[in-house]
Amino acid sequence: MTTRTALVTGATSGLGLEAAAQLAASGYGRIVITGRTAEKAEAAHRSLVERNGDDVFETVLVDVADPESVDAAVEDLLARGHTFNALVLNAGMAGHSLRRNANGIEETHAASLTGHHTITMALLAAGRLAQDASIAIVGSEAATGHVPAFGPSDLEDLADETGSLESAAERLLRDGTAGEFKTNEAYSNAKLFVAWWAAALARRLPDTMRVNAVSPGSVPDTDFVSKAPWFMRNVMVPVLKAMPKRMGMAAPVDVGARRYLDVLEMTDSNGAFYASPPKKMTGPLHRVDQPHITDEASQEAAWSAVTRLTGARLPAAA
Repeated sequence: MTTRTALVTGATSGLGLEAAAQLAASGYGRIVITGRTAEKAEAAHRSLVERNGDDVFETVLVDVADPESVDAAVEDLLARGHTFNALVLNAGMAGHSLRRNANGIEETHAASLTGHHTITMALLAAGRLAQDASIAIVGSEAATGHVPAFGPSDLEDLADETGSLESAAERLLRDGTAGEFKTNEAYSNAKLFVAWWAAALARRLPDTMRVNAVSPGSVPDTDFVSKAPWFMRNVMVPVLKAMPKRMGMAAPVDVGARRYLDVLEMTDSNGAFYASPPKKMTGPLHRVDQPHITDEASQEAAWSAVTRLTGARLPAAA
Protein backbone atom coordinates (compact mmCIF):
# COMPACT_ATOMS: atom_id res chain seq x y z
CA MET A 1 0.00 0.00 0.00
CA THR A 2 1.38 3.39 -0.98
CA THR A 3 2.10 5.76 1.90
CA ARG A 4 0.21 9.01 1.59
CA THR A 5 2.33 12.04 2.50
CA ALA A 6 1.22 15.52 3.56
CA LEU A 7 2.93 18.81 4.30
CA VAL A 8 1.42 21.16 6.90
CA THR A 9 2.98 24.59 7.38
CA GLY A 10 2.66 26.52 10.62
CA ALA A 11 1.94 23.29 12.48
CA THR A 12 3.52 23.91 15.89
CA SER A 13 0.25 25.00 17.49
CA GLY A 14 -3.41 25.74 16.91
CA LEU A 15 -5.04 24.90 13.60
CA GLY A 16 -1.89 23.57 11.93
CA LEU A 17 -1.09 21.21 14.79
CA GLU A 18 -4.68 19.99 14.89
CA ALA A 19 -4.74 19.50 11.11
CA ALA A 20 -1.59 17.37 11.31
CA ALA A 21 -3.19 15.20 13.99
CA GLN A 22 -6.37 14.81 11.95
CA LEU A 23 -4.41 13.88 8.83
CA ALA A 24 -2.64 11.14 10.79
CA ALA A 25 -5.97 9.88 12.12
CA SER A 26 -7.38 9.81 8.58
CA GLY A 27 -4.63 7.51 7.33
CA TYR A 28 -1.72 9.63 6.12
CA GLY A 29 1.42 7.62 6.77
CA ARG A 30 3.90 10.50 6.63
CA ILE A 31 3.24 14.10 7.68
CA VAL A 32 5.88 16.83 7.46
CA ILE A 33 5.18 19.73 9.80
CA THR A 34 6.92 23.08 9.75
CA GLY A 35 7.78 25.53 12.49
CA ARG A 36 9.91 28.62 12.83
CA THR A 37 12.11 27.30 15.66
CA ALA A 38 13.56 23.88 16.48
CA GLU A 39 12.21 24.09 20.02
CA LYS A 40 8.61 24.61 18.88
CA ALA A 41 8.87 22.05 16.10
CA GLU A 42 10.22 19.38 18.44
CA ALA A 43 7.55 20.13 21.05
CA ALA A 44 4.85 19.80 18.38
CA HIS A 45 6.41 16.54 17.19
CA ARG A 46 6.30 15.07 20.70
CA SER A 47 2.71 16.21 21.17
CA LEU A 48 1.58 14.65 17.90
CA VAL A 49 3.32 11.34 18.58
CA GLU A 50 1.74 11.16 22.02
CA ARG A 51 -1.70 11.83 20.56
CA ASN A 52 -1.38 9.61 17.49
CA GLY A 53 0.48 6.70 19.05
CA ASP A 54 2.72 6.17 16.00
CA ASP A 55 5.51 8.48 14.88
CA VAL A 56 4.56 9.35 11.31
CA PHE A 57 5.78 12.94 11.65
CA GLU A 58 8.84 14.83 10.42
CA THR A 59 9.82 18.43 11.08
CA VAL A 60 11.20 21.12 8.81
CA LEU A 61 12.21 24.58 9.96
CA VAL A 62 10.92 27.55 7.98
CA ASP A 63 9.76 31.11 8.43
CA VAL A 64 7.50 31.42 5.40
CA ALA A 65 7.80 35.21 5.42
CA ASP A 66 11.61 35.04 4.99
CA PRO A 67 12.78 34.17 1.43
CA GLU A 68 16.14 32.85 2.64
CA SER A 69 14.44 30.56 5.15
CA VAL A 70 11.99 29.39 2.49
CA ASP A 71 14.84 28.54 0.12
CA ALA A 72 16.57 26.52 2.85
CA ALA A 73 13.34 24.70 3.66
CA VAL A 74 12.78 23.86 -0.01
CA GLU A 75 16.28 22.38 -0.18
CA ASP A 76 15.53 20.32 2.94
CA LEU A 77 12.17 19.11 1.60
CA LEU A 78 13.61 18.08 -1.76
CA ALA A 79 16.53 16.27 -0.12
CA ARG A 80 14.09 14.00 1.71
CA GLY A 81 12.73 12.66 -1.55
CA HIS A 82 9.05 12.71 -0.58
CA THR A 83 6.23 12.99 -3.07
CA PHE A 84 3.34 14.88 -1.48
CA ASN A 85 -0.29 13.90 -1.85
CA ALA A 86 -1.54 16.90 0.13
CA LEU A 87 -0.35 20.38 1.06
CA VAL A 88 -1.99 22.30 3.90
CA LEU A 89 -0.58 25.82 3.54
CA ASN A 90 -1.66 27.06 6.95
CA ALA A 91 1.08 29.41 8.17
CA GLY A 92 0.27 33.11 8.44
CA MET A 93 0.39 36.20 10.58
CA ALA A 94 -0.93 39.73 10.91
CA GLY A 95 1.70 42.46 10.83
CA HIS A 96 1.35 45.30 13.34
CA SER A 97 3.17 47.80 11.15
CA LEU A 98 4.57 47.99 7.63
CA ARG A 99 7.52 45.63 7.41
CA ARG A 100 8.86 44.10 4.20
CA ASN A 101 10.95 41.01 3.63
CA ALA A 102 14.05 40.71 1.43
CA ASN A 103 11.84 40.54 -1.68
CA GLY A 104 10.17 43.80 -0.71
CA ILE A 105 6.90 42.05 0.17
CA GLU A 106 4.86 43.16 3.18
CA GLU A 107 5.17 40.47 5.86
CA THR A 108 1.46 39.61 6.18
CA HIS A 109 1.31 38.82 2.46
CA ALA A 110 4.67 37.05 2.65
CA ALA A 111 3.58 34.76 5.50
CA SER A 112 0.11 34.04 4.14
CA LEU A 113 0.93 33.63 0.47
CA THR A 114 4.25 34.33 -1.20
CA GLY A 115 6.33 31.93 0.92
CA HIS A 116 3.77 29.23 0.17
CA HIS A 117 3.86 30.13 -3.51
CA THR A 118 7.63 29.61 -3.61
CA ILE A 119 7.38 26.23 -1.86
CA THR A 120 4.59 25.04 -4.14
CA MET A 121 6.39 26.09 -7.32
CA ALA A 122 9.56 24.30 -6.17
CA LEU A 123 7.69 21.07 -5.43
CA LEU A 124 5.97 21.24 -8.82
CA ALA A 125 9.26 21.89 -10.61
CA ALA A 126 10.89 18.91 -8.90
CA GLY A 127 7.94 16.61 -9.63
CA ARG A 128 7.28 16.19 -5.92
CA LEU A 129 3.52 16.56 -6.05
CA ALA A 130 1.56 13.39 -6.72
CA GLN A 131 -0.52 13.31 -9.90
CA ASP A 132 -3.67 13.54 -7.78
CA ALA A 133 -2.27 16.02 -5.25
CA SER A 134 -4.68 18.30 -3.40
CA ILE A 135 -3.68 21.70 -2.00
CA ALA A 136 -5.55 23.65 0.67
CA ILE A 137 -4.33 27.17 1.35
CA VAL A 138 -5.76 29.00 4.32
CA GLY A 139 -7.87 32.07 3.74
CA SER A 140 -10.11 34.03 6.08
CA GLU A 141 -13.62 35.32 6.49
CA ALA A 142 -11.95 38.76 6.38
CA ALA A 143 -11.56 38.46 2.59
CA THR A 144 -15.33 38.53 2.14
CA GLY A 145 -15.71 42.01 3.63
CA HIS A 146 -18.44 40.80 5.97
CA VAL A 147 -16.36 40.87 9.18
CA PRO A 148 -16.69 44.04 11.29
CA ALA A 149 -13.53 46.20 11.24
CA PHE A 150 -12.07 44.09 8.40
CA GLY A 151 -12.25 44.45 4.65
CA PRO A 152 -9.95 44.34 1.62
CA SER A 153 -8.90 47.26 -0.55
CA ASP A 154 -10.64 47.87 -3.87
CA LEU A 155 -8.14 46.74 -6.50
CA GLU A 156 -9.92 48.48 -9.35
CA ASP A 157 -9.94 51.80 -7.52
CA LEU A 158 -6.23 51.44 -6.81
CA ALA A 159 -5.61 50.52 -10.46
CA ASP A 160 -7.02 53.90 -11.47
CA GLU A 161 -4.18 55.42 -9.47
CA THR A 162 -1.36 53.03 -10.40
CA GLY A 163 -2.25 52.52 -14.06
CA SER A 164 -3.18 48.81 -14.15
CA LEU A 165 -4.54 45.95 -12.07
CA GLU A 166 -1.10 44.31 -12.04
CA SER A 167 0.64 47.41 -10.71
CA ALA A 168 -2.12 47.81 -8.12
CA ALA A 169 -1.68 44.19 -7.02
CA GLU A 170 2.07 44.68 -6.76
CA ARG A 171 1.57 47.78 -4.65
CA LEU A 172 -0.63 45.86 -2.21
CA LEU A 173 1.94 43.08 -2.00
CA ARG A 174 4.61 45.64 -1.18
CA ASP A 175 2.64 48.01 1.07
CA GLY A 176 -0.09 45.78 2.49
CA THR A 177 -2.74 48.45 2.07
CA ALA A 178 -3.73 51.11 -0.43
CA GLY A 179 -3.07 54.01 1.94
CA GLU A 180 -1.76 54.37 5.47
CA PHE A 181 -0.92 50.91 6.84
CA LYS A 182 -3.75 49.31 8.78
CA THR A 183 -3.32 45.82 10.18
CA ASN A 184 -6.89 44.67 9.56
CA GLU A 185 -6.88 45.90 5.97
CA ALA A 186 -3.51 44.30 5.24
CA TYR A 187 -4.71 41.00 6.69
CA SER A 188 -7.92 41.16 4.64
CA ASN A 189 -5.92 41.93 1.49
CA ALA A 190 -3.49 39.07 2.10
CA LYS A 191 -6.34 36.58 2.49
CA LEU A 192 -8.07 37.94 -0.62
CA PHE A 193 -4.83 37.38 -2.52
CA VAL A 194 -4.84 33.80 -1.21
CA ALA A 195 -8.26 33.21 -2.80
CA TRP A 196 -7.13 34.84 -6.06
CA TRP A 197 -3.93 32.78 -6.10
CA ALA A 198 -5.80 29.50 -5.66
CA ALA A 199 -8.09 30.32 -8.57
CA ALA A 200 -5.21 31.35 -10.84
CA LEU A 201 -3.12 28.29 -9.93
CA ALA A 202 -6.07 25.96 -10.56
CA ARG A 203 -6.17 27.14 -14.18
CA ARG A 204 -2.51 26.20 -14.56
CA LEU A 205 -2.30 22.84 -12.80
CA PRO A 206 -2.73 19.48 -14.53
CA ASP A 207 -6.37 18.39 -14.57
CA THR A 208 -5.69 15.70 -11.98
CA MET A 209 -4.48 18.15 -9.31
CA ARG A 210 -6.63 20.47 -7.19
CA VAL A 211 -6.12 23.63 -5.19
CA ASN A 212 -8.71 25.47 -3.11
CA ALA A 213 -8.63 28.22 -0.50
CA VAL A 214 -10.48 27.72 2.77
CA SER A 215 -11.24 29.81 5.82
CA PRO A 216 -11.17 27.93 9.13
CA GLY A 217 -13.87 30.29 10.35
CA SER A 218 -13.77 32.12 13.65
CA VAL A 219 -11.51 30.08 15.95
CA PRO A 220 -10.55 32.32 18.90
CA ASP A 221 -8.59 29.68 20.85
CA THR A 222 -5.35 29.73 18.87
CA ASP A 223 -1.89 31.23 19.36
CA PHE A 224 -2.54 33.49 16.39
CA VAL A 225 -4.74 35.60 18.64
CA SER A 226 -1.88 36.29 21.05
CA LYS A 227 0.07 37.91 18.19
CA ALA A 228 -2.92 39.78 16.81
CA PRO A 229 -3.42 43.57 17.01
CA TRP A 230 -4.79 45.15 20.20
CA PHE A 231 -8.33 45.59 18.87
CA MET A 232 -8.60 41.95 17.84
CA ARG A 233 -7.10 40.61 21.09
CA ASN A 234 -8.97 42.84 23.48
CA VAL A 235 -12.28 43.54 21.76
CA MET A 236 -13.20 41.12 18.99
CA VAL A 237 -11.95 37.86 20.49
CA PRO A 238 -13.53 38.33 23.97
CA VAL A 239 -16.84 39.16 22.27
CA LEU A 240 -16.63 36.07 20.05
CA LYS A 241 -15.76 33.81 22.97
CA ALA A 242 -18.66 35.16 25.00
CA MET A 243 -21.25 34.47 22.31
CA PRO A 244 -23.11 31.17 22.41
CA LYS A 245 -21.85 28.67 19.83
CA ARG A 246 -25.35 28.44 18.37
CA MET A 247 -24.99 32.02 17.11
CA GLY A 248 -22.38 30.81 14.67
CA MET A 249 -19.69 33.26 15.73
CA ALA A 250 -16.98 30.92 17.08
CA ALA A 251 -15.86 27.30 16.78
CA PRO A 252 -13.31 25.06 18.51
CA VAL A 253 -9.93 24.38 16.93
CA ASP A 254 -10.76 20.85 15.83
CA VAL A 255 -13.80 22.06 13.88
CA GLY A 256 -11.79 24.79 12.13
CA ALA A 257 -9.01 22.36 11.20
CA ARG A 258 -11.51 19.82 9.92
CA ARG A 259 -12.40 22.30 7.19
CA TYR A 260 -8.90 21.86 5.76
CA LEU A 261 -9.40 18.12 5.42
CA ASP A 262 -12.88 18.59 3.99
CA VAL A 263 -11.44 20.76 1.22
CA LEU A 264 -8.55 18.36 0.57
CA GLU A 265 -11.07 15.56 0.08
CA MET A 266 -13.17 17.44 -2.48
CA THR A 267 -12.78 15.82 -5.88
CA ASP A 268 -15.16 18.07 -7.80
CA SER A 269 -13.85 21.50 -6.82
CA ASN A 270 -10.83 23.40 -8.07
CA GLY A 271 -9.85 27.03 -7.67
CA ALA A 272 -12.64 27.89 -5.25
CA PHE A 273 -12.71 29.75 -1.95
CA TYR A 274 -14.70 28.21 0.88
CA ALA A 275 -15.78 30.08 3.99
CA SER A 276 -18.76 30.25 6.33
CA PRO A 277 -22.29 30.91 5.09
CA PRO A 278 -23.15 34.61 4.57
CA LYS A 279 -23.38 36.59 7.81
CA LYS A 280 -21.89 33.67 9.76
CA MET A 281 -18.35 33.01 10.97
CA THR A 282 -18.65 29.24 11.42
CA GLY A 283 -20.88 26.49 10.11
CA PRO A 284 -20.96 24.36 6.97
CA LEU A 285 -18.55 25.22 4.19
CA HIS A 286 -19.94 27.71 1.69
CA ARG A 287 -18.42 28.36 -1.73
CA VAL A 288 -17.90 32.12 -1.90
CA ASP A 289 -19.12 33.65 -5.14
CA GLN A 290 -18.78 37.37 -4.43
CA PRO A 291 -17.70 39.32 -7.53
CA HIS A 292 -14.50 40.67 -5.95
CA ILE A 293 -13.46 37.08 -5.12
CA THR A 294 -14.29 35.51 -8.47
CA ASP A 295 -13.08 38.31 -10.78
CA GLU A 296 -10.66 36.60 -13.15
CA ALA A 297 -8.83 39.79 -14.09
CA SER A 298 -7.98 40.42 -10.42
CA GLN A 299 -6.92 36.80 -9.97
CA GLU A 300 -4.54 37.00 -12.92
CA ALA A 301 -3.17 40.37 -11.81
CA ALA A 302 -2.41 38.93 -8.38
CA TRP A 303 -0.75 35.87 -9.91
CA SER A 304 1.46 38.01 -12.14
CA ALA A 305 2.49 40.24 -9.24
CA VAL A 306 3.29 37.29 -6.97
CA THR A 307 5.42 35.53 -9.59
CA ARG A 308 7.24 38.74 -10.47
CA LEU A 309 8.11 39.71 -6.91
CA THR A 310 9.10 36.21 -5.76
CA GLY A 311 10.76 35.12 -9.00
CA ALA A 312 9.10 31.71 -8.48
CA ARG A 313 7.35 30.77 -11.70
CA LEU A 314 5.27 27.77 -12.62
CA PRO A 315 7.46 25.16 -14.33
CA ALA A 316 6.78 24.78 -18.04
CA ALA A 317 5.92 21.10 -17.65
CA ALA A 318 2.91 21.98 -15.48
